[in-house]
Amino acid sequence: MVDPLSISAVSGVLGAVSSSMAGEAGKWAWEAFGGLVQRATGRQVLAPAGVTEREAVARLLVEGARNDPAQARALAAWMSGVSSGVHSGIPGGVPSGGAGGASGPGAVPRLLPASTRYFTDRKGPLAALDKEGGRKPDGRPRQALLHGPDGIGTSAVAIHWGSREAARFPDGQLYADLRAAGPQGAADPATVLRRFLHRLGVPAEHLPATVEDRADLFGALLATRRLLVVLDHAHSAAQLRPLLTSAAGVFTVITARRPLAGLDAVNIPVGPLADKDARRLLTEVAGKHAVTAARAALPGVLERCAGYPFALRAAAPGLAEAALAGPASAGRSATTTDPAEAAAEDRYRQLSPDAALAYRRCALRPWPGLTARVAAAATGLAEPDAATALAELADAGLLETAVDGRHHFRPLVRRHAEALAVREDGLAACAAAVTRTVDTLLRLAVAADCAALPQRWHLGPLYAVLCRNGYPEGSPDEAQALAALGAELPNLVEAVRAAEEFAAPELVCQLVEALWAVQLKAGRHDELLPALRAGARAAAAPGTAPRFAGRMHGQLALALVELQEYPEAERQLLLAAEAEEKDGHLRGQATAVESLGLLRLRQWRYTEALDCFDRAVGLLDGIGPDGDGSADLPRARALLSRHRGRALRGLGRFDRARAALEEAVVFFRGTGEGYNTARALTDLAQALIEQGHGAQALPLLDEAGTLLERQGARFHLAPLEVLRSLCANGT
Repeated sequence: MVDPLSISAVSGVLGAVSSSMAGEAGKWAWEAFGGLVQRATGRQVLAPAGVTEREAVARLLVEGARNDPAQARALAAWMSGVSSGVHSGIPGGVPSGGAGGASGPGAVPRLLPASTRYFTDRKGPLAALDKEGGRKPDGRPRQALLHGPDGIGTSAVAIHWGSREAARFPDGQLYADLRAAGPQGAADPATVLRRFLHRLGVPAEHLPATVEDRADLFGALLATRRLLVVLDHAHSAAQLRPLLTSAAGVFTVITARRPLAGLDAVNIPVGPLADKDARRLLTEVAGKHAVTAARAALPGVLERCAGYPFALRAAAPGLAEAALAGPASAGRSATTTDPAEAAAEDRYRQLSPDAALAYRRCALRPWPGLTARVAAAATGLAEPDAATALAELADAGLLETAVDGRHHFRPLVRRHAEALAVREDGLAACAAAVTRTVDTLLRLAVAADCAALPQRWHLGPLYAVLCRNGYPEGSPDEAQALAALGAELPNLVEAVRAAEEFAAPELVCQLVEALWAVQLKAGRHDELLPALRAGARAAAAPGTAPRFAGRMHGQLALALVELQEYPEAERQLLLAAEAEEKDGHLRGQATAVESLGLLRLRQWRYTEALDCFDRAVGLLDGIGPDGDGSADLPRARALLSRHRGRALRGLGRFDRARAALEEAVVFFRGTGEGYNTARALTDLAQALIEQGHGAQALPLLDEAGTLLERQGARFHLAPLEVLRSLCANGT
C-alpha cells in the first residue's frame, strides 16, 4: 500500500491540482495547498512549476509532518479532501465518454460525421486503411495520412472507412476538423483537446489549462481504449503532435492536402476517380435518366470534372440543362483549369440573384458560422431572404452545414467566391459588406455582455447606446446572454481579426471589451487568446485611449493567468496599470493592481499579494464623492476585502483574515449578490476550519451551497464538499 504522506503521493496530488486549475476546484485547492505550505515551513515558498519543483515542495511538507503530529494530521486531511475534490471526474475516475457527443458515465463518444450515401470506388485507400488499422500492436503508433488536393475526397474516404469499421472501435470515435478561420487556417490544438476531453467525460472544471497538460491527460484517457481518432484537414505535423498517441488500441486517421514532413504515419495518396467510377458517381447522384439524356454533353462534363468527386457532385444537378444545351455547354467553365473551382463556377452561374450575392459577400471573411443575421449584414438583404439564400447555397453544395444549422465555406469554394466578389462588386462594396457584418456582430456582443455581467463597469460608446442601467432593453437573462456570446464566439474572434486588418484599433478594443463576460464566466481562454492579443496590439496603436489600453492589457493578462503563462501575464498587468495611471483613472489602476495581487495568490506570494490589495485600497481612497467610478466604490472595496482575507489566511493571520472576510460577507449579503456572498462565505469557512472551528464553518458552507445552487454556479460547489469533509475530520 502507498503511504498517503509519501513524497510521491503528495507530489502526485500537487500535480493533479496543477493540471485542474481551469476549474474552480483546482484553483481553490492550489491556493489552499499554498497556505498549508507557508504555515508548515514558516516561510514563503513559491508555487512550484514542473515535476522537480513539486517534488521539492512535497519533501518539505512530508518532512515537517514526520516531525509534528499536528502537521501530519493537517496534511493527511488536506490530502484526502483535496484529492477527492480534484480527482472527481478525472483519472482514474473519468467517465468513459459521451454517447452521440455527450459526456457522462458509461457513454461512448460518436463524433464521426455521417458518411456520404454515394461513395464510389476507393478500393486502394480503403485497403491501406484496413491494413494499418488492423495491424497488431507492436509498440508503433497506428497512424495513417490520406492526402490529396482540395475536392478529391480524402475526408469522404476517412469518414466512410470509420463508419464502415465502427465495430472495431467499441470505445468510440473522435473527429475534429482542423481547419480554422483566419490567415493561419489551422485550428488550435488546445481547443481541439478541450472538445475531445469534454467528450471523453472530463468536466470543464477539471480541464487542464495548458496544451501540454491536456495532451498528457488525453494520452492517459486513451491508454486502455479501442478508439478511432479522425483528424481532418491537418495543416502541419506541429499542429497534430499534441493530438497523437501511441496507445495500442487507438487508430488515428489524418487527412491533408499533401504529405506532412515530420509526421510518422503511413502515407496513402487519394487520386481522381477513374472514368468509369466518375460516370457511376454521376449516375448515382443525378439519376440514370438525367445521365442518359445528357449523353452528348457527358464527355465534356467528365473532362472538366477530372475525376474530382466534389466537382462531379456539383455537376450532377446541371446534367439535365447540359442535355438541352448540347455539347457546347461543356466548355462553359474555360476560365479555370482547376476542376473544383470549375464546379463552383458552374453552380454559381445557376444561382438566384440573392443566393449569388450571398455567395460573394459572405465569402469576404472566413466566418466560422454563417447565420441569417450574418448573411443579412453582409448582403443588405432582409434576414428571411438571407436565410433562403443560405439554404439555396447549401442545397447547391457551395456551403457546408454544421449540426447546429450554421454554414461555412470549403476553403477552395470561398477562394472562388471571394475572387468573384472583388471582380464583380468592387473593393469599396466588399469593404462595406465586411464593415456591416463586423458592426452587427459587435452590437450583438455588447448587448449580450451587458446582460451577462450587468454589475461591471463598461467602456465604449456603444454600451451607452444599447444598455440602460447595466441591462440592454428587452435583454435575456444572464444565462441566455452568456449562451448567445458563447455560440457567436468564433465569429466574434474573426470580427476582431477583420477590424485589425482594417487598421481600426478602436473597433478592435470595443469588440474585445465585449468578450469580457464570456471570458470571465465561461473561460475558453485558448479560443479567446488570438482576439485578446489583437486587443493588446491595438492598445499600443497611436491614438488609443489609455483607459481602453488598460482594459486590453488587463483582459489579456486574465487569460494568460488562467493558461499559467505567469511572466507574460505580469508584464501585461504592469502595462495595464501604467496606462490607467497615464489616464488618471484611479478605478482602472486599482483593478490592475488588484489583478496583480490575484496573480500573486496563484504564485503563493501571499505577502506581495497583500501589498497589492492594500495598494488597490489606497487608490480607491483617492476617488472623491463625485469622482470617476465613485458609484462602484463600495462593491470594489468589498471585493478587495475578500481578496485581502485570502492573502491573510495564506499567511496564517487568521483573526485579521476573518475580519476582512466577514466585512465582505456583510456587504454582499446586503446587496443580494448571491454569487459573491457564496464565494466570501466559502473563504470565511476555510479560515475557521484552519483555526480548528469546523463546527462554526458548517452553517456558512450550507448557506454558500444554497446560494451557488440558485445561481447555477455548480463549478464552485466542489470546494464546499472538501471543506465539509475537513470539518468532519476535525481539522
